[in-house]
Amino acid sequence: MPALFCRRRLCLHHNHAPYTIVYFPVPGRCETMCMLLADQGQIWKEDMVSMETWLQGSLKASCLYPQLPKFQDGDLVLYQSNAILRHLGCSLRLHGADQREAALVEVVGQAFIVGNQISFAVYNLLDLLLNHQVLAPGCLDSFPLLSAYVACLRARTKLKAFLASPEHVNLPINGNGKR
Repeated sequence: MPALFCRRRLCLHHNHAPYTIVYFPVPGRCETMCMLLADQGQIWKEDMVSMETWLQGSLKASCLYPQLPKFQDGDLVLYQSNAILRHLGCSLRLHGADQREAALVEVVGQAFIVGNQISFAVYNLLDLLLNHQVLAPGCLDSFPLLSAYVACLRARTKLKAFLASPEHVNLPINGNGKR
């Protein structure tokens, strides 16, 4: 069965992916949204931009804040990664079950899992912790709750498949060569 996620190509389940992400060939600011989309069973297309293309200037000039990522959901185009995560959180009902939970989700550092459901903020923390584990192996050894948190999230079926995919594994963290 083909994967529900993809990088550098359209997903095989549909002729049209509902979401498009335009970014450089590194995880960077897009990895959190890709983990969220994969874990939620969504499909998307990624258009990778080489530094040469970016430096030519036409794409950069077309962006709202001369920056990437660029995210498209139908006719909605967003450019800031946190705005993109909030949009996905609201669209996919990962922003809390009610107004109180939504407010708690917004309090970064206080509550990453609110109520009985996962929130978009979970993926931000997971991405941060996974990067730390790559850059400083053993950094969570003295923090058993964080280690268990990461292990629990990594075990989610769709997220596990995404994290094990060659498209994820083969991308270096921000061009430093580590993955």
